[in-house]
Amino acid sequence: MDINYNNTYLILGGHVQLSKYRYIYFSMTLLLFILIICSNTVVLYVIYVHESLHKPMYIFVAALLMNALFGSITIYPKLLVDLLSAKQTISRPACRLQSFLIYVYAASEFTLLSAMAFDRYVSICRPLQYHSLVRTQTVKLILVLAFCLPCCKIGIAIILSTNIGLCKFVLMRITCDNYSLVKAGCGDSTVSNAYGLCVMVLSILPHVIFILFSYTRILSICLRSSRDFRTGALNTCLPHLVIFLNFTIIALFEIIQNRIPSGIPHIVRLIVSLLYVVIPPLFNPLIYGFKMQVIRQLMLLLLAPAKQQQRE
Repeated sequence: MDINYNNTYLILGGHVQLSKYRYIYFSMTLLLFILIICSNTVVLYVIYVHESLHKPMYIFVAALLMNALFGSITIYPKLLVDLLSAKQTISRPACRLQSFLIYVYAASEFTLLSAMAFDRYVSICRPLQYHSLVRTQTVKLILVLAFCLPCCKIGIAIILSTNIGLCKFVLMRITCDNYSLVKAGCGDSTVSNAYGLCVMVLSILPHVIFILFSYTRILSICLRSSRDFRTGALNTCLPHLVIFLNFTIIALFEIIQNRIPSGIPHIVRLIVSLLYVVIPPLFNPLIYGFKMQVIRQLMLLLLAPAKQQQRE
């Protein structure tokens, strides 16, 4: 491989026994991608067509599902191409773009989960102030900030890393991430690493603290309320809490295994590096579709005509 090729392209060397299990990997990944697209789209369609669901809580659910689709589209098409390719390569600009989009997806996920916690906190703990605090303009502003702020913060991190020359051209991953690009560099990466660490902490820690505070207050109110109120509140909060814990644990595992040297086997690192675009995009629509009663009922009504046509 000549030096010009190395200066332009990177090799994604994280694939395990690709030549032996290429078509099995491809089939499983394609099936997973189709399931993610279909499941998220069905719930989004139900929320879109029923005006009764055009409320802040369901709008935030729709935004979360759209973000899951965004993250999946960032990863799966390139991954599917690589699984069928003889060489798993990517240009440096494309690698930076993919890492930028992945980070935006993750940061936006935490922001949206915080917005959902805020909505439930005001609805349950301050019900008389709900319509004054959670207005249409407020929801729009939160959604804009949920995507614009991560773009700005992460965009700066990507720009800071562009001036670092590369000494290594093989990334032991199957997707790009900016931290791996910086580690592969041979220039001074102090500023880039420091800024990246600050962005990571600010993108996660404040949201985690706020969400834990919100659900602690909600639980406290529920324990002092009637059984019916407690049941209704927990039915709407439990899906959000499960999804928050799920994504937070996955994100922390990815950060730890990527930034802290350890003796973790490569196959384990590979699986962990993909969990954030496998479990949340696949299980979020299932959780909302089955645990939130209103969405579940409307989905059953949507599927009822199809079942009746099959019987006829």
